[in-house]
Order: sequence, then structure tokens, then C-alpha cells
Amino acid sequence: MTDQAPNPKALIEHVAKALVAAPDKVIVEEVDEDGELVLELEVAEDDMGRVIGKSGKIARAMRNLLHAAGEKAGKHYELEILE
Repeated sequence: MTDQAPNPKALIEHVAKALVAAPDKVIVEEVDEDGELVLELEVAEDDMGRVIGKSGKIARAMRNLLHAAGEKAGKHYELEILE
């Protein structure tokens, strides 16, 4: 296997596009805030529930994926889902 650096933006974009009904409306922006990479996820209004999930389970799972990618890269990533 090759040892590639994780690409958190591509990871979240791929997961979100797989979940939503309008994948062309998925936008992921990277923002650097005090040494922490914040990923801002925007989706169509009708798809908001799909990326958050019941009781926030899907959003929590995506944050866990980011945390794992960050551990591998030695960085800290955060996910914000924008309305």
C-alpha cells in the first residue's frame, strides 16, 4: 500500500456527495483558524438532514473520520456544517 497524506477536504466532499440528493450543491471550503484547519460544509437546504442525521449521528461520524485523518497527519481538523 502507498502511504499518502490524507486529504480531509476530498474525504468530506466524497462522503457528503454520497449522502445527499443534490451532489452538485455540495461545497467544502478550507479555513485556517489559529493553526487548526476548519472545513465548512454547505449542502442544499433539503439535504441538511441527510448530512446531520438523526441526533447528529452522521455529522458525528464525519467528524470522527476527520479526527482519524488528523491523527495520521499529526494535524487537527474541525467540521462545521453551514446552514
